[in-house]
Amino acid sequence: MAKDVIISASFVPISEMLSQVALSIFETVHAAKEVLVQKENIKKFSTYLEKTACVLKELSRLNLDYSESFKNAVEILKRESKIAEQLVLECKNKNKVYLFLNCKRIIKRLENNTKEISWALSLIPVASLDLSVGISDEISKLCKNMLGAEYRAAVAEQEILEKIVSATQECNANRSRANDLLFHIAEAVGISTEQSSFEKEFKEFKNEIEDAKLRKDMTEAVQMEQIIAFLENADAIKSHEEREKKYFNKRNSLGRQPLQPLQSFYCPITQDVMVDPVEISSGKTFERAAIEKWFAEGHNSCPLTQISLDNLFLRPNKPLQKLIEEWRDRNNLITIVSLKPTLQSTEEHTVLQSLDKLQGLLVERELHREWVTMEDYIPVLIELLSAKNREIRTCTLTILCILAKDSEDNKKAIAKVDHALELIVRSLARQIAESKLALQLLLDLSRHHLVKTGIGNIQSCIFLLVTASNSNDNQAAKNAEELLDNLSFCNQNVIEMAKANYFKPLLQLLSSGEEDIRIMMAKTLSEIELTDHNKVSLFKDGALEPLLQLLTHDDLKVKKVAIDAIHNLSDVPQNGLQLIREGPNIQKSILQTFLAVCHSPSSVEIREKLRKLSALQVLVQLCEQDNEIVRGNAVKLFCCLTQDGDENTLLEHVGQRCIERLLRIITTSNDLEEIAAAMGIISNLPKDPEITLWLLDAGALEIISTCLTHEGRNASYRMQITENAAAALCRFIAPSNLEWQKRVAEIGIIPVLVELLVSGTTLTKQNAAISLKQFSESSTALTNRVKKRWLSWFCLEAPVKCCPVHLGICTVESSFCILEANALEPLVRMLGEADPGACEASLDALLTLMDGERLQCGSKVLAEANAIAPIIKLLSSPSASLQEKTLKALERIFRLVEFKQKYGTSAQMPLVDITQRGSGGMRSLAAKVLAQLNLLTDQSSYF
Repeated sequence: MAKDVIISASFVPISEMLSQVALSIFETVHAAKEVLVQKENIKKFSTYLEKTACVLKELSRLNLDYSESFKNAVEILKRESKIAEQLVLECKNKNKVYLFLNCKRIIKRLENNTKEISWALSLIPVASLDLSVGISDEISKLCKNMLGAEYRAAVAEQEILEKIVSATQECNANRSRANDLLFHIAEAVGISTEQSSFEKEFKEFKNEIEDAKLRKDMTEAVQMEQIIAFLENADAIKSHEEREKKYFNKRNSLGRQPLQPLQSFYCPITQDVMVDPVEISSGKTFERAAIEKWFAEGHNSCPLTQISLDNLFLRPNKPLQKLIEEWRDRNNLITIVSLKPTLQSTEEHTVLQSLDKLQGLLVERELHREWVTMEDYIPVLIELLSAKNREIRTCTLTILCILAKDSEDNKKAIAKVDHALELIVRSLARQIAESKLALQLLLDLSRHHLVKTGIGNIQSCIFLLVTASNSNDNQAAKNAEELLDNLSFCNQNVIEMAKANYFKPLLQLLSSGEEDIRIMMAKTLSEIELTDHNKVSLFKDGALEPLLQLLTHDDLKVKKVAIDAIHNLSDVPQNGLQLIREGPNIQKSILQTFLAVCHSPSSVEIREKLRKLSALQVLVQLCEQDNEIVRGNAVKLFCCLTQDGDENTLLEHVGQRCIERLLRIITTSNDLEEIAAAMGIISNLPKDPEITLWLLDAGALEIISTCLTHEGRNASYRMQITENAAAALCRFIAPSNLEWQKRVAEIGIIPVLVELLVSGTTLTKQNAAISLKQFSESSTALTNRVKKRWLSWFCLEAPVKCCPVHLGICTVESSFCILEANALEPLVRMLGEADPGACEASLDALLTLMDGERLQCGSKVLAEANAIAPIIKLLSSPSASLQEKTLKALERIFRLVEFKQKYGTSAQMPLVDITQRGSGGMRSLAAKVLAQLNLLTDQSSYF
């Protein structure tokens, strides 16, 4: 004990001795950082050492006086610092398995060393030293903590150690148990599970045992040898060659015929060969279960001698049990050797019988599985997987599952046989019983790091596994998912899984893989064909967030990959709307994506889906955004969705505030495309009186007028803005509301419309003509009728110029007269436009001049404007509605003899063509006009 330390004389100053001890302890603390076993305990120990060294360093700076107590403390510290150094170096350098199995001894040494150092510190005469209160308290506290310090093995380590002790005590040489414990030891100490690593570690471990013998520590040596004997049953400890050599030596020493059991092997009660023989107090041996039943029935005598027994104690008859096991093993080995040729029989019944017998042997004992492997059964069994008989294939798969379970060597041996994996995968597509066995076998094989590489390369394997993962059989589905997860170590496998609609591994790599892997997975999502259901599921399962993270990457190529992936996922309305609501940084990209698909061949369907999913509501909100880029794209998509939508949907979401916001965008935005889209929305709004009033109240009329007359804009977008403005204007010129018409005319719109008939695009011309037609429909009622008045009895008042059509005084502002507006000539020119819509709009406007009682005067004006001939040409238009309007117009014009004679001849051929090629209604109209021209009788079959 420390109290018994003999203090030797020394001429070294106390302060210098303390400094040397402190330095030594600091070096030990540094070395402790490299220890890989007992990390928590070593860390705790190292902390105490470091605090001790700091205290000693602080004390070494003082002018200390000599005292016996002080010298005694220093001597103990010198000794224990060396012990601590030795302990840390052992933990750093010795074999990891050895250290793990000796963890209890290490813990004991840590506790002893900590307490001894605590005792040494307590010997320092703190009270007599000129120390601050803080340092004194620190030393006192450190002594107390170290004295009560406890070190413990981790719970997992403790459990492994208990299992090892249990296994060695039971003399249980179960290979799978040894494999399991070996794996846990490797995991606990941080060594690779590769066989070469195991062999290296256990060779070092055996050397440690030899060192223990040299140290005369025989208790430790014996204990470790028992552990080695048990762990050598594991596949990774003893090479296949070593086990094979041992097997054939045993096999060749046996005969070829099974031996009959000795009489002593039989149980006197059951007359069967015993499995667990036990001896009773009479000296007789019975099967444990049989004698226990005998006693349970109330007997207290020996079944053979009938002698009453002193006690009912059962003693295992180990020697007899060992003899029976040796006899049984010998016969079973001979049976296994003899069965192999029968599996290659052409008789299916023989093969099935042999498979059944072989399966029974394999289930009976793990050792039999090793013998089957040694006899090279695996290639023969693989060959049976190509058999036509389903029962043979099923039994073979069962046997292969037994062999593969818990044996790394067998897994490798199975996969090594030519076409083995292909044959197993082929069984996946067969009936459920066979398919489940194939699935179980592949799952076991996939647990070998080398074998699983080959599984994913088999054609259709991943597709079949994904199909199995959706099976109604819960176990099959679970095994398939586990197998897919095992195969997901390979990026190409993950891609193939995604192509087969299994996305779990892809999503995991997309979220947490290395950067290049995440980019690869994103690229996969951008390229593969996905159903709408899959796209929604991917979003739901978390694909969006990692894709958004890739969007922030500095590399433009990576950004593009992410955008392409999001594009591929977001054309499903649910996903797109989620992005618009929750992904602000990419709203622009998503809105642009929707814009693209809304102009695709399936645009009508997409627009309808978006409207059903309340996209308009979201877009109305986005129109309020301060972010000009997001707002601009939202307005453009909003415009697209108003093109062919249900008016009730628009009325539901577009209110006065929205209209005011759109008009403000038109007047303030610098994005001409956004302005055009905002004006397009206004032009597409329902012709609802309340909406029109909101527009008027918000100054829409003046804004539209500005858009129609502004010259300073980019040419292409100016045309689009003008087109949409011309369309938006039409709602304010409905003949049913004269006040609105007057308000429009007062700001000088009519001359602008006439100018647009000449300079506008086809669509602009069409809308301008529609507006002029609506104005013209009101002209008759608004013209100022002139009555003739006499200046005296012999003369009239000076003549006033009257409108030749409306027969009154007309002006552009007061009666909206298109003649006064000089619109007649450009409207006539429009009749020659290639676009039927523009032609029809101009015809509608011109025909307002000959409505009702104005037929003669209007026709005369049209004739003078050279409009009749272009109207006749419209009979050849491909537009049915334009043809119909032209026929009705000519039918009225040709009522007038003058025009019938002048233009009838030029109309004959197109009219005849309509009677021959046109629809029923058109043919009747054409025939009616031909009758007017005296080319058909009223009794013609065309009527």
